[in-house]
Amino acid sequence: MYAITGASGNTGSVAARSLLAKGEKVRVIGRSAEHLESLTRQGAEAFVCDLADTRALTSALEGARAVYAIIPPNVTSSDSRAYQDRISDSLARALQDAGVTHAVSLSSFGADKAAGTGPVVGLHYLEEKLNGIAGLNVLHLRAGYFMENTLPQIGVIKMMGVTAGPLRPDLQLPMIATRDIGVAAAEAMLKLDFSQNEARELLGQSDHSMTEAAAIIGKAIGKPDLRYIQAPDEQFRAGMTQLGISLNFTNLILEMATALNSGHMKALEKRSARNTTPTSYETFVKEEFVPRYQAKEARG
Repeated sequence: MYAITGASGNTGSVAARSLLAKGEKVRVIGRSAEHLESLTRQGAEAFVCDLADTRALTSALEGARAVYAIIPPNVTSSDSRAYQDRISDSLARALQDAGVTHAVSLSSFGADKAAGTGPVVGLHYLEEKLNGIAGLNVLHLRAGYFMENTLPQIGVIKMMGVTAGPLRPDLQLPMIATRDIGVAAAEAMLKLDFSQNEARELLGQSDHSMTEAAAIIGKAIGKPDLRYIQAPDEQFRAGMTQLGISLNFTNLILEMATALNSGHMKALEKRSARNTTPTSYETFVKEEFVPRYQAKEARG
């Protein structure tokens, strides 16, 4: 049996479905039975619990051949780093108490740094905590910049006629579709081709700047002149908080943007067949961005 935390999320749901498609027994863990329903219909066993509830989480992980361990995002928290630490503490204790021997964690490029990378700092400490568990073999998947992070540009385009954000226009980023992370996690759990503690980067199919991303989006939505502009921090804060995202989380995102812009946060591995994943940004825009953009246009 394989156990998946954050099973209703972008990467966890794909990991679960990938394992189920291979005929494996899968226990999906989440806070809501309703959100897990699509996976239980496919044959998964649901276990409803809060990841901060260490005792319940330990029960959820018992008997697992391997566990996919993630810290689900909490963009409304007024203390995001404390939230991350609560979840990573609970995950580490539950993995230890349940006697799990293999785990795959969702981390990020930049998790080698202990400070100055915004929410990625929480993943640095998740890695450290899991590395300290005796008898646990753990693989940390240090993923690139999520392509899904560009979906909020739909609203920006509608309001401003451009794409905008805190990143430098020319900054090249390894961009990855979250579905490719889920597939990679499932494959690692099946192969168990890691020992002690390892970190592997997943860099997507290619690197893109925000200027290049805007051009790809513009071509796909019939706006070939679509531009990207680097927004001032205060403008970014105002836009994020209007969306219901906490000021605390927004400031962490701005810290991460500063780290990316300066090169403090960057990929460490050279691109290779092992860390390159199949979904191109063009494919992501066609399959994920454009339908959402068209739906918003239809709603007016």
